[in-house]
Amino acid sequence: MLIGFLNRLNELNENLFAGFDSLIEGFGMPDWLCDAIVDSFHVLPLLFIVFLVIEFVEFFYSEKINFFMKKSEKSAPLIGSLAAIIPQCGFSVIASTLYIRRFITKGTLIGIYLATSDEAIPILLAQPTQTHYIFPIIGIKLLIGICAGYLIDLILKDNKYIPIVEEADEDIHEGCCHHSVSHRRKRELIYHPIKHTLNIFVFILIITVILNFVLAVYAEHSILHLLLGKVKFLEPVITAFVGLIPNCAISIALTMLLIKGSISFGAVMSGLLSNAGLGILVLCRHNENFKDTLKVIGILLGISIVSGLLIQIFM
Repeated sequence: MLIGFLNRLNELNENLFAGFDSLIEGFGMPDWLCDAIVDSFHVLPLLFIVFLVIEFVEFFYSEKINFFMKKSEKSAPLIGSLAAIIPQCGFSVIASTLYIRRFITKGTLIGIYLATSDEAIPILLAQPTQTHYIFPIIGIKLLIGICAGYLIDLILKDNKYIPIVEEADEDIHEGCCHHSVSHRRKRELIYHPIKHTLNIFVFILIITVILNFVLAVYAEHSILHLLLGKVKFLEPVITAFVGLIPNCAISIALTMLLIKGSISFGAVMSGLLSNAGLGILVLCRHNENFKDTLKVIGILLGISIVSGLLIQIFM
C-alpha cells in the first residue's frame, strides 16, 4: 500500500513538472544548469507534503502517532527499504527529514539510503542488452538495506524513536524543530512547512548547481576513469567515496562505466549503495548533531565498501 502510494505520488510529480522541464530546457541554458533546476524543483512538492503532514501530525495527533510509531518500530527498516527501491530521488530526502525529527531510527534511515533506487535503473532499462543487471542490483540493495537496518538498530540499543510531545501545555504545542505553535496561531501550520520547504529547496538548488558545474567541466567519466584505472581491487573503496557525492550524475556515470565494462559489478554496487541522493544534503544541512551526521555517513560508507569488496570477490 505504501509503495503503491509513493509510486503514484512520484508519477503525479513527474506529470506536474512535464511542461516545466520543457520550458526550462527552452531557455537555452547549459545542460548542467537545466538539470540542476529541474532536479531541485522535482523535490519541491514532496518536501512540502512531508513538512505539511508532519506539522499537522505534531499539532493534532501527537499521542496517536507516538503510539503508532512505537508499534511499527520493529517493521520500519523493512518498510523503508521496500519503499526506497522505487526509482525516484525524493524518498531519501523524506527519510532524512523524518530522521531529523526522530520519527525513524538510525537503522531505518541507513537502510533506506542503502536501498534507494535512482537513475541507474532507468539507464539499464534503456539498454536492452544490459537489463540482466536490474534484478541483481535491486535485490542486493534491498537485502543489504533491510539487514543493515535491523543490525544497526540491534547494536545501537539507545537508538529508539523519540516521542513528539509527551506533555504539552493547554495552549502551546512544541513543533518538529522546537518551535512553538499555539491554538491561537494556526496559520503557522501552513507558514512553517512553507518556510522549511523553501529553506531546503534553496540549499539543494545551490549545491546541485555547483556539483553539476564541476562535473560538467571536469567530466565525471574522465575523473572516474582516472581514479579507477590501475587499482582494480580498490575500486569498491573509491566508488563508495564517489557515491557519497549527492548528485544523480554519479549513479549514471557508474552505470555507464559498468555497461562499457570499465569497472566491476562490485565497484558499481559499492557506489550505488553509498549514493543516497539529496538525502545526505538535507541531513548535513538540518541535523543539529554534527557528530551524529558523521556517524550516519561513516556507517553508510563502511557498509558500502565491505559489501562492494565481498561482491567483487565472490561474484
